[in-house]
Amino acid sequence: MKNTGIILLLILINFSCKNSEQKDGIAVNYPMTKKADTVENYFGTKVNDPYRWLEDDRSEETETWVKAENAVTFDYLEKIPFRKDLKNRLEQLWNYEKISSPFKEGDYTYFYKNDGLQNQFVLYRQKENQEAEVFLDPNSFSEDGTTSLMGLSFTKDGSMAAYSISEGGSDWRKVVVIETEGKTIVEDTLIDVKFSGLSWYGNEGLYYSSYDKPEGSELSAKTDQHKLYYHKLGTPQSADALIFGGIPEEKHRYIGGSVTEDNNYLLISAANSTAGNKLYLKDLRKPGSKLITILDHEDSDTDVIENVGSKLYLVTNLDAPNKKIITVDASGPGPENWEDFIPETEHVLSPNTGGGYFFAEYMIDAISKVFQYDYDGKLIREIKLPGIGSANGFGGKKEEKEFYFSFTNYNTPSSSYKYNVETGNYVPYWKPQIDFNPDDYESKQVFYTSKDGTKIPMIITYKKGLILNSKNPTILYGYGGFNISLTPSFSIVNAVWMEQGGVYAVPNLRGGGEYGKKWHESGIKTKKQNVFDDFIAAAEYLIENKYTSSENLAIRGGSNGGLLVGATMTQRPDLMKVALPAVGVLDMLRYHTFTSGAGWHYDYGTSADSEEMFQYLKAYSPVHNVKEGVEYPATLITTGDHDDRVVPAHSFKFAAELQEKQSGPNPTLIRIETNAGHGAGTPVSKTIEQYADIFAFTLYNMNYKELPNKAVIKEFKE
Repeated sequence: MKNTGIILLLILINFSCKNSEQKDGIAVNYPMTKKADTVENYFGTKVNDPYRWLEDDRSEETETWVKAENAVTFDYLEKIPFRKDLKNRLEQLWNYEKISSPFKEGDYTYFYKNDGLQNQFVLYRQKENQEAEVFLDPNSFSEDGTTSLMGLSFTKDGSMAAYSISEGGSDWRKVVVIETEGKTIVEDTLIDVKFSGLSWYGNEGLYYSSYDKPEGSELSAKTDQHKLYYHKLGTPQSADALIFGGIPEEKHRYIGGSVTEDNNYLLISAANSTAGNKLYLKDLRKPGSKLITILDHEDSDTDVIENVGSKLYLVTNLDAPNKKIITVDASGPGPENWEDFIPETEHVLSPNTGGGYFFAEYMIDAISKVFQYDYDGKLIREIKLPGIGSANGFGGKKEEKEFYFSFTNYNTPSSSYKYNVETGNYVPYWKPQIDFNPDDYESKQVFYTSKDGTKIPMIITYKKGLILNSKNPTILYGYGGFNISLTPSFSIVNAVWMEQGGVYAVPNLRGGGEYGKKWHESGIKTKKQNVFDDFIAAAEYLIENKYTSSENLAIRGGSNGGLLVGATMTQRPDLMKVALPAVGVLDMLRYHTFTSGAGWHYDYGTSADSEEMFQYLKAYSPVHNVKEGVEYPATLITTGDHDDRVVPAHSFKFAAELQEKQSGPNPTLIRIETNAGHGAGTPVSKTIEQYADIFAFTLYNMNYKELPNKAVIKEFKE
């Protein structure tokens, strides 16, 4: 019976295609995706779900559909005349040495380096006055470069390390423990670890978190009970001690454990959503000691960032939407005993520690400012950064008097600097040698008005001398969710886009974290439409101010940003020429039934919460708002077949809906990367190929028959 279904599907794909002929363009023959009579009842409202069969990522039918869609997509892309030139230029610009900011562990200084086009960064180490040597090379983990290094933790003395690897982009990890001097594996690999840090207790063992392996597909089945374990070195994983999360009253979707630098305390964070956490403490100096509750509710994001003996330093947004640092004694750590250390300000705080100081980074309209404080809370200095942009780092061990930070913005590649904590002086450590001149480009921050009158910041980056004639190809990129902030950073792919005369615009939408908890919460649940309105208003600003026009505008976003693109293009299909939703959350009625999706309810709500929430979600869910007879923009959906964060079924169903109902000549294609996940750890080779396809598709559908700036391509060819 199963084989009969596959044969039938092949017949449908081969002989029942929907044709789409572009005027003076490339013809597209879509596979005719089968429809099933699946109906779900939500509070008395029946909702058709004809493509639910595509949720089964293990079925041969789904696999056949994926191959058929990719065949159509790549046939189209291969016919774009300048696709290869873009790929070559991306490779050429990408091919420069990249080095991370160093960090010290034991007797060694470690750093990540990529010679240019290596699929994964290599971890090196160096003793003083000696040559650097390879410590871990993820490029040797698999032949195709799809196995990546995703986590690394050293013991305090640096003699041992634990690192996690991801295969094919999956969130399920394996953990390897090694002795660092000889780089030898000391015991069996830990398996089935997910959403986990790795925290050492002395040299004896480590804490990690995971879920029980689900029944059914490990890439899509629901996982919602996280557990914290302690692994003692030299014992089998089956003997690992369950520390927290195994009983009903401890059930949470996300649990993490970390040991303080002095090995005195275990800190446990427990949450059911991506915002808000409970917090517990265990005194490791006292065998058998019970957990002490710091917070027994999830009304805030609160973490311990430092301790001096029993004095704890916590960063929190409890009654402080922009965050503050407080102090409290471990013997009575509840909020009633908290004392302000660095009070809340009007700007969002992101603190770090190192060298015996606190470093308070503030976001001011998404731009970094950093201040240094001592352990008495006294302001030592503001650190004058190399420019206007984003600073990262400013942290290290207490005894270190020098450490490193990095700085970047949209037109400046990331460089690193060595900072002296006592003098406040810093010197350049490493600057990339790249075939791109930042001085030829500029960024401008503007503030525009959204639908309800809210002022939204946006940074627009482009080549100097840009003429505001409404003809510039423009990518509008957004996210707008989960308290995540979009701050200025350099991207090789965006550099290639701007070389071609492209404009790159990034608004800081509500739902993000740029202005603290209030900004985040003004874009969640029944306020989610604010995010889409902010994005639409950004597009209208670019058009009204003649940066571009609807015929030259593309919108792009990934994950929650993929939802943003899907909702915007279904609400305002007239506004843009090209839509580029990547690994998007696109079925808002069922997102919570896959993997860890239920943990996103703080931002979205779920269709099971109430009839009101169901109706609100249904009103903007991209999969459910593709209408027959509407001309949608040219669309290239991108996803990975191993994405177990936002399962590819979201993208599959959205593509099927668009291909069935699109009325105009604009192509609606889906590009499905095989052996790839949500994005992290993707090999450089795959990334280059993907962006060459995205930019080629975008420019071709803006009616470019050749590249806008052929001179750049010609120059590097010669």
